[in-house]
Amino acid sequence: MGKKMLAGGQLKDALLHYSAAVDGDPSNYQTYYKRATVLLALGKSKSALPDLDKVIEMKPDFNAARLQRGNVKLKQGKLDEASTDFQEVINRDPTNKDAENQQKLIKPLKIDIKEAMELIEDENYNDAIALLTRCIEICPWDPELHEKRAECHIAQGDYLKAINDIRPTTKLRNDNTEGYLKLSGLYYNMGDAEESQIRECLKLDPDHKRCHDHYKKVKKLSKQMSSAQKYINENKWKECIEKSRVMLKTENKVNAYILKAHSHLCHCNMKDGNIKEAFSECNKVLNMDENNIYALCDRGDTYIINEQYEEAVNDYQKANQIDKENSRVHEGLNRAEKLLKQSKKRDYYKILGVKRNANKKEILKSYRQLAAKWHPDKYEGADKKSAEKAFIDIAAAKEVLTDPEKRSKFDNGEDPLDAEEQAQQNHGFHGFNPFESSGFQFNLGRNKFIYPKLDETQLEETLTSGHGPGGQSVNKTTNCVVLRHKPTGLFVKCHESRDLNVNKKLARIRLQEKLDLHQNKSRSLQSMAKKDAARKRAQKVKKTNERLQKLAAFKEREGLS
Repeated sequence: MGKKMLAGGQLKDALLHYSAAVDGDPSNYQTYYKRATVLLALGKSKSALPDLDKVIEMKPDFNAARLQRGNVKLKQGKLDEASTDFQEVINRDPTNKDAENQQKLIKPLKIDIKEAMELIEDENYNDAIALLTRCIEICPWDPELHEKRAECHIAQGDYLKAINDIRPTTKLRNDNTEGYLKLSGLYYNMGDAEESQIRECLKLDPDHKRCHDHYKKVKKLSKQMSSAQKYINENKWKECIEKSRVMLKTENKVNAYILKAHSHLCHCNMKDGNIKEAFSECNKVLNMDENNIYALCDRGDTYIINEQYEEAVNDYQKANQIDKENSRVHEGLNRAEKLLKQSKKRDYYKILGVKRNANKKEILKSYRQLAAKWHPDKYEGADKKSAEKAFIDIAAAKEVLTDPEKRSKFDNGEDPLDAEEQAQQNHGFHGFNPFESSGFQFNLGRNKFIYPKLDETQLEETLTSGHGPGGQSVNKTTNCVVLRHKPTGLFVKCHESRDLNVNKKLARIRLQEKLDLHQNKSRSLQSMAKKDAARKRAQKVKKTNERLQKLAAFKEREGLS
C-alpha cells in the first residue's frame, strides 16, 4: 500500500501509512527506511535523518540507508560525516560507484570552501561568490555557505541577492532569530520597512532585545511613511511636509529613507508653492540619484511655476531619455515646450503681474488695480488706443485666470482665447483664425462643423446701467452692453469697462463663443476641448494603472510583495 502511494505521488498519505507501520512494528528497519525516503521526497531532510540513523543502528550493513544518509550530510555541508558514510559503503561494497563518486567530491569541496574564505578576507567578493556558488550547488542545505555568500552580496550593495541567501537559512537553522533579524535589516536597508520578518524573530524569542528595538523603529517609521503618502493622496501638502521632516528625524542614516523623505519634500513643497524649498529638496534628491524621474519632473514643475521654461524643458527632456514610456514625463515635456513657446507670446500672468501659483484673490486684486489704471475713460495719457488695448488684455487675463477650466488650459500651454490655437488643438486647423473671417466649415467624419460668424444685421444691442470693474457703481452712463442674437435668442452682458467700445468688443467675442456652443454642441470648440482634456485624463489614469500593475508584478516576481 505504501509503495503504491509513493509511486503515485501521494506522499502525505504514504507518510501516514509508514508512520503507522513504524508504530505497529518499531523493530522493522525497512519501515523506518521507507518513511525516511518519503520524508526526503517531501523535502524534510532534518526529520529523515533520525530514521536513517535508526536504520543503520538496527542494520549497520544496510548500504542503501548509509549512502542516503551520506548524501543528506553532504547537502548539509557536514563533509567529514558524509565522507565517513561513503567510505563505509565503499569498504563493504568496493563496486558501489555512487558512493565512490560522492566521496570524490569531498576533498575538492573542502579546498574550494577554504579558498572562498580567504578571498572574502581579501575582499575579493566576485571570485568568492563564484566559488561559493559552486559549493552551494553540491551543498544546498549548508546555512553557513549561504550566509557567507550573503556577506559578499551585502559588501557589494546587492541586498536583494543577499536576501535570497539569508531567507533559506531561517529554515535550515533551528530557531534562527539572527537570520530573521538580518533578513528584516536587509529589507529595511532597501527602503522596504518590512515588519513581518522581524515579527518572526519575536515569535521565536519575545525577549530578544535587538529584534524588539528594531521592530519598534520599523513600526514607527512605517507609520510615518504611510501618513506622508496619505497626505500626498489627499493633497494635504503642509501636513506632508511636516511628516516628511519627522521621517528624517526618525531615520537619518539609511539612504533609502533619506531619499524617500527628500522626495516627498521636493514634491509637496512644489505643490504648496514653496519655490525655494522645492528647488533645495529636489536638488538633494538628484544629488543622491541623478536619474530620479520623479524629482526631475517635480523640479521641472517648479521651474514652470517660477516661469523658467527652458530649464523645465531640460529636466523633462532628461527624464524622457531615462523613461520614454512615462506618461507624466510626456505630458510634462509637452506642457513645458508649449509654455516656452507661449512665453514668447501673450502671458496672462505677466499682464496681471502675478505668479503662476497666485490664488483667485490675488488675481482679482491685481486686476482691479490695473483695470483702474488703464480704464480708457480714466487714462490721462495721450494714447487712448494703447490704454484700450491694455485694458482688453487685462480683462482677458482676468477672464482666463479666474476660470478654472480656462486657466488649466493656459497652464498647459494653450491660450483659451486664441481662436486659431483652439482650432489647431481641437480640429487640426493650421494658420486660420475664425474670428477674422466668415464662418468656416470642415468635415468631422460624416458631420460638418461650422464655426459661427456674427452677422451685425442679426444682432440687437441695448445699453443699460451696471456695475464697473471691482464693483464700482456706474450711475451716470449706460455702458453695460446687452448683445442678443435675434435668430436664437441667445444674449450676453458685458460691463467690464467704463469704455463702451471695449465692452462692445468683449460682448461680441463672448456671444460668438456662446453661439458656437449652441450651434455645434458637442462639436463646439469648448466641448471638443473638454473631451480632449477628458481623453488625456483617461490616458493618464490608464498608464498609471499599467505602471502600478507592472510594479506589483515585479514585486511578486522578486518576492517583495
